[in-house]
Amino acid sequence: MAACPGTDKPSVREIFSSLQYGPAPEDASVAQAWLDAHERSLGHFIGGKWVKPDGRQTYATKNPATGEVLATTIQGSEEDVELAVSTARKAFESWSKLPCHVRARYLYSIARTVQKHQRLLSVLESMDNGKPIRESRDCDVPLVVRHFYHHAGWAQLRDTEMTNWKPLGVVAAIVPWNFPLMLLTWKICPALAMGNTVVLKPATYTRLTALLLAEICAEAGLPPGVFNVVTGNGAFGEKLAVHPDVDKVAFTGSTEVGRVLRKATAGTGKKLSLELGGKSPIIVFDTADLDSAVEGIVDAIWFNQGQVCSAGSRLLMQESIAKDLIHRLKQRMSHLRVGDSLDKCVDMGALVDESQKKTITEFVEEARSEGAQVFQAPGPLPKKGLYYLPTLITGVDTTSRCVREEIFGPVLVAMSFRTAKEAISLGNNTSYGLAASLWTENLPLALEVAMSIKAGTVWVNGHNMFDAAAGFGGYKESGFGRDGGKEGLYEYVRPCWESRAKPNPGDVNYKTFAATYGADVPPIPGQKDVGASVIQVHDSQIPSVDRTYKLYYGGAQKRPDGMYSRPIFGSEGAVLAYVADGNRKDVRNAVEGAHKAAPGWGKRAAHNRAQIVYYMAENLELRREEVAQRLSHLTGEPKEKALQEVDLSIQRLFYWGAYCDKYGGTVQETLLYGATVLIREPVGVIGIACPDESPLLSFVSLFAPAIVRGNAVVIVPSEKFPLPALDFYQVFDTSDLPGGVVNILTGGRDHLSKYLVEHQDVQAMWYFGSDRGSKFMEWSSAENCKRTWVNYGLARDWENPREGEGEEFLYHATQCKNIWMPMGEIFAN
Repeated sequence: MAACPGTDKPSVREIFSSLQYGPAPEDASVAQAWLDAHERSLGHFIGGKWVKPDGRQTYATKNPATGEVLATTIQGSEEDVELAVSTARKAFESWSKLPCHVRARYLYSIARTVQKHQRLLSVLESMDNGKPIRESRDCDVPLVVRHFYHHAGWAQLRDTEMTNWKPLGVVAAIVPWNFPLMLLTWKICPALAMGNTVVLKPATYTRLTALLLAEICAEAGLPPGVFNVVTGNGAFGEKLAVHPDVDKVAFTGSTEVGRVLRKATAGTGKKLSLELGGKSPIIVFDTADLDSAVEGIVDAIWFNQGQVCSAGSRLLMQESIAKDLIHRLKQRMSHLRVGDSLDKCVDMGALVDESQKKTITEFVEEARSEGAQVFQAPGPLPKKGLYYLPTLITGVDTTSRCVREEIFGPVLVAMSFRTAKEAISLGNNTSYGLAASLWTENLPLALEVAMSIKAGTVWVNGHNMFDAAAGFGGYKESGFGRDGGKEGLYEYVRPCWESRAKPNPGDVNYKTFAATYGADVPPIPGQKDVGASVIQVHDSQIPSVDRTYKLYYGGAQKRPDGMYSRPIFGSEGAVLAYVADGNRKDVRNAVEGAHKAAPGWGKRAAHNRAQIVYYMAENLELRREEVAQRLSHLTGEPKEKALQEVDLSIQRLFYWGAYCDKYGGTVQETLLYGATVLIREPVGVIGIACPDESPLLSFVSLFAPAIVRGNAVVIVPSEKFPLPALDFYQVFDTSDLPGGVVNILTGGRDHLSKYLVEHQDVQAMWYFGSDRGSKFMEWSSAENCKRTWVNYGLARDWENPREGEGEEFLYHATQCKNIWMPMGEIFAN
């Protein structure tokens, strides 16, 4: 059969002979019809209806693949934020009180309705974002449906599975442009399932599918005001986040913007979760199936044009197979098709915006100018649209900017390693910790490396696998909090006993707050009566041996760096003792001691950790009378009350000892053919500042949950009543606790906490002090995105088990890692 007469098109015979590429365009008429139905001018969607206030500026949304203007949308104002939040607050009053089964029905109905409009959503997503239609059709929208179905189940089970928790209120969800529809679903599904209402701000570049989904939710019968969408620029998103009636901010985006939101919400009492950037490694061992690894690399970095927070942008290859792998990878790159987003045959579509293309180009040209080798497979690019060729950079080292920083484009940098230890070191040599993938047929090696990589998700022989049943989120500067799974539900609830804190700390001078050392001048010798301690020996009184309280870190008593002491007064005003007055150098030394202890402590068998905690309870009980007597003299409480605090502390040690081997993780029931294992790992080194209330019990209640889950701590006991904690280091020494697991610093609570939260190698900060101190802790934590837990100046009842123990403490003491292990050796995956 010859070519068609009068045309250049090849015949069917010629096509089958040459296997020449032919386009397979998706029909966009339904999406265009939806835009036309709205006259290509869209407003906010608030309270179940379209809202288009007068006098608003507009933004033109363009198709990145063609430059075509799709529609105009509103640039919102403060009035629009006020309307949306007040509407969501009103809806919360009824939505949160609905029976669980009713909320589950609504979410189920949305899932079914989304499926009815699945093709429309897929096409509009590709037109709005520039991603290939087969990605939005086969990955994004099916995962949207999966999340609604999965969380309909959690809505049904909330009262049984989340018994001690309640909804937060109004959630502000702010999502990026790379997965406009999928990522917003990750926020709104758990929020609605737990009984919250949502105000969503989509990204500036990609607003259309969020507005379409809001309309679909209304069609599915979702009550007005439960889910609202407002559009605007980045500053508009910050206005939404800081609105006083927003109870939670859920953000996915860049680390830089995450820092801005952390600072903007500091001290407000709002809950915050951040899913931020990444520089994820792909580690290929010489035991890998290289052909499979090459396909995995393609999926890891060139999926969605590399505009993926978990993109495998660092290729680490074992030296013995590096040359072969690079050769195979270059061959595979030469077959990738770059073209129109609505062509079902293309592998890569358009970048989202001209500014994104400029940034990527700058990274690549800088690497080239530094002597790196840049490979881009030759191939045609469409004449119109924002396209960039898949790129491989070799000949780089660990200090290269393209290795350290997130490029967020189709650019892969490759390096080699010799041993598995070196691979782990290189994999963790980043300020990020979102994801990683490992390629090997050696399962013991894969598991050991997966456990050693500091990332929230680790894929074995695969990459970019997601499911609603498995949480996704990062370590380090990749943020905190999880989207998906039961672990994601905790981001949208608070303990049942707790009300939203609305502190009023006022302005805090972040440069000078608590910076002065020795501001409280201790009594000068001879200027204040200090009772000398004596003992009765036979018929005479003689001076008792002086008890010198020191700092305690690295398993030893240490004199303070500044060589100052501060007095501790009893209930009657007399000086009972002097304690060390710690400073920033003492913080540095204590953190070093904690980091030396943390790896070994975290790897100890949970049973062994439990035995040590039980030993603590045993040794504390041996000193029960003595400790109670000191508590009574110190606080002025009756001896019986002091004995009760000691007994509760012993009981709490038993409680946490029991949890040493009972919160390690579970197997997630994802759609993967294989096993997805949730591991609850220690956070690392935790700084803890204790309150003055119940000085012994609060001290025990805070350090114990941290160490039973494998963390090491630097803890500042009650500033006013530190002696019970200092007596406790003798309990540690006699209970076989390894040196450095618990480190105790005395002194000014805020002064020491300042340097703990600012320390780059402290992974979390728990602060129980003033509202101003709480604001400072949250603001300062933005520097390296460390997790914080603060009390906003509100006291707890530490004797009440609901407030002094429980799952809330375990949530703060652990971080979730999901390890994905596919199968397929015997049966097809």
